[in-house]
Amino acid sequence: MGKDYYKVLGIARGASEEEIKKAYRKQALRYHPDKNKSPGAEDKFKEIAEAYDVLSDAKKKDIYDRFGEEGLKGSSGGGGGGGGSSGHSYNYTFHGDPHAMFAEFFGGRSPFDHFFSQNGEDEMDINDPFAPFGMGRMGGMGGFPRSFKSHPGGPHRAHEKKKDPPVVHELKVSLEEVFSGCTKKMKISRKRMNPDGCTVRSEDKILTVDIKRGWKEGTKITFPKEGDETPTNIPADVVFVVKDKPHPVFKREGSDIIYPAKISLRDALCGCTVNAPTLDGRTITVTSRDVVKPGTKKRIAGEGLPLSKCPERRGDMILDFTVKFPDRLGQNTRDALKQILPP
Repeated sequence: MGKDYYKVLGIARGASEEEIKKAYRKQALRYHPDKNKSPGAEDKFKEIAEAYDVLSDAKKKDIYDRFGEEGLKGSSGGGGGGGGSSGHSYNYTFHGDPHAMFAEFFGGRSPFDHFFSQNGEDEMDINDPFAPFGMGRMGGMGGFPRSFKSHPGGPHRAHEKKKDPPVVHELKVSLEEVFSGCTKKMKISRKRMNPDGCTVRSEDKILTVDIKRGWKEGTKITFPKEGDETPTNIPADVVFVVKDKPHPVFKREGSDIIYPAKISLRDALCGCTVNAPTLDGRTITVTSRDVVKPGTKKRIAGEGLPLSKCPERRGDMILDFTVKFPDRLGQNTRDALKQILPP
C-alpha cells in the first residue's frame, strides 16, 4: 500500500479544496521544525508538503484518487489506492522545498509571529494552532488571520530569507572540446543545513556540465540553489561561464577559427602553398598564385567550429597571412630586385 495523503493531512477522501488548504495550514504549523523539536518532525513536515502538493493539484489528485501513490509515481505493481496498473503511471516525484512551500502559502511571512507570540507567551498547544484565536479576537474571521499580505510593514513582519547573489565560476574549455562536445565534472564545496534547522555542515558535491558542440564563450550554465545554505538565507545559484582556453595554433572568432599563415616574401610575391591543420586532426592544403599582401585573409568554408544553434553546420577557417620580410639584403640582391620589381 502506498502513502495515504488524506490521512497525512487528517482529512477524508472527497475533501474540498478549502478543506485541503485548511488541513495543510494546520498540519504544517503543527510540525514545522522551527517550533516542533520532536524527533521526526522534519520528516513529517516534508510528508505534509508532499501530500499538499498532490492533493492541491487537480491532475495529480485525480490520478492519485484512481490509482494510488504507486500509479502516481510510476512504481511497478500498479495502483495502491484505486486498483490501477502501472500503465496509468504519472511518474510523479516530489522535488519541492517544504520550507519554500510553507513560506509561499503564508505569503512570504512567518505566521509564528501571530501564532506563538500572544501576550509575550510561547506556550500554545502545538496540536491546535488555532486555539489562541477566538472569533471575538479575530474580528469574525473564522479564527484564522487571513491578512498576512495586507501589512507589509507591520509589527509582525518576519525576517524574510534573502536569496544570495549567484556564485560564478569560470569553466575553461579547449577548442577541441567545443568542437566535439564533452562532459565536465565540477567539484564544489558548500554549506548545508542540518536537520535541526540551526547548524550547518560543509560538504562537497560533483556537478555535471554537458558542454554542447559549438558553445560560445560566455555561455552560462546555472545550477539553482547549489550555493551555501544557512538559517537566514536562500542558497545562491551556482553559475558556470564558458571560457576559451588559449590555443597553441588557432584563435576563435565566434564559430570561425583563425589560422595564422606565415609565408616568406618570395612566396608572397611568387605564389605559395600552405598546409593548414584542422581541429579534427586533418591537414588542408591551400595554394595561392596571387600576390599575398600583409593582412590578406583567405576563407575556407565549413572548417570552423559547429554553430551552437545548428551543430550540424560549421563556421569557417580563416587563413590570416603574415609575410616574413628578410632582415637584410646583399647589394647584388638589391640591384637585381630594382631591375625586376616595378617602381
